[in-house]
Amino acid sequence: MDSILERIQKEMHHLTGTEKKIGTYILEHSEMVPTMTTKDLSEKTGVSESSVVRFCKTIGMASFKTFKLELVKNLTLTESHMTDFSILQQKDSPYDLFQKVTYGNKKAIESCVSSLDRRELEKAADVLENARKVVFFGVGGSVTAAVDACYKFTRLGCQSIFSQDYHYLISLIPYMNKMDVFVALSVSGRTKDVLELADFAKRKGAKVIAITNMEKSPLYKEADIRLCTPVTEEDFRIGTTSSRMAQLNIIDALYLSVFQRKGEDILKYYNETRNEYLRLQR
Repeated sequence: MDSILERIQKEMHHLTGTEKKIGTYILEHSEMVPTMTTKDLSEKTGVSESSVVRFCKTIGMASFKTFKLELVKNLTLTESHMTDFSILQQKDSPYDLFQKVTYGNKKAIESCVSSLDRRELEKAADVLENARKVVFFGVGGSVTAAVDACYKFTRLGCQSIFSQDYHYLISLIPYMNKMDVFVALSVSGRTKDVLELADFAKRKGAKVIAITNMEKSPLYKEADIRLCTPVTEEDFRIGTTSSRMAQLNIIDALYLSVFQRKGEDILKYYNETRNEYLRLQR
């Protein structure tokens, strides 16, 4: 299946003069487009905003937002193949790989701007702020982000729970209700244990927040709130790198959002924690 940029290249000779201006600009400045609005792109190309929308429909995209999501996926998958098996054919030095990893992680975080829906982030902050209990669950590479999230939200005074023990969580979920939140982390959105626990929590009335790739996976469809990460790695990979950074980036944004909403009342607890650390170090 052709990528979005390959599709534009193939369609260039079928486009109108105005659409060719847009297509040429996108091909030459593809890395800049995901952070643009239709107004930004129209100003850069000297065409109307409606022309930008028509261009997207001409190449088979329902909207400019859909087009940007496809472009993000294209850019993040084609610019770096650090975690697929093609790395075995390359002779990179450790420092070369360090530079590639740094670039890949930076690109994944920047791409979150396009993959994440602002309204969904607001909803997630709302339910987490008022949650009685929050359960974080992920397996494999997503464990790192789940542990980090549990630690951060514990500091906010929230009853936060993380466990890799599937059977432990099966025993805990029956006590969840509409005041609770289940945060499911899965890059693919197809991990069996994550899906089963998310479904169970939802049946008990808990809100399910999914931190998963923007492709419409089973977890994406199951969740009440969807916080989408860009597609930065193939499913068949040697390890999770940039996708984990995207998850951590979203967790940090949620943590700071809830911290800000809690206000100055929470500072006394942070100060108490800090003072106790200092006392124990003496």
